[in-house]
Amino acid sequence: MNFQRGRNREEPEINLIPMIDVLLVILIFLMITTTYSKFSGLEINLPTADTQTTPEQPNEVNVVVTAQGDVLVNKSPVGSRGVDAIAAALKRVAGSGPKEPVVIINADAKATHQSVIDVMQAAQQAGLTHISFATQQKQ
Repeated sequence: MNFQRGRNREEPEINLIPMIDVLLVILIFLMITTTYSKFSGLEINLPTADTQTTPEQPNEVNVVVTAQGDVLVNKSPVGSRGVDAIAAALKRVAGSGPKEPVVIINADAKATHQSVIDVMQAAQQAGLTHISFATQQKQ
């Protein structure tokens, strides 16, 4: 029964204004929290040269320690196994060049640890601080 004859029934409507407000707030939140990565780089054209450079020959002193403990400096045997004799041989071979030579120790795998330490001490006594060890890859 309809007791309100003169009144028309109102149609329900959806109010879009609050929904648009919520969507704008979400959009603003996403824009603020998104990180934009800009990768910048410099394009550099390097100069070229036509001259040939000669490779610099490093000043090397090769020291070989055999399995028996004998020491050879640049393929010449040192008379004694003592640190002083090895240091004298290293000073003689190193000379007085402008660059300090690199001492490369080639020790046999069965050489005693003490003989390698003696070569290192001799290099220190000779004033040679750059020491390197030669190794070979397993086959």
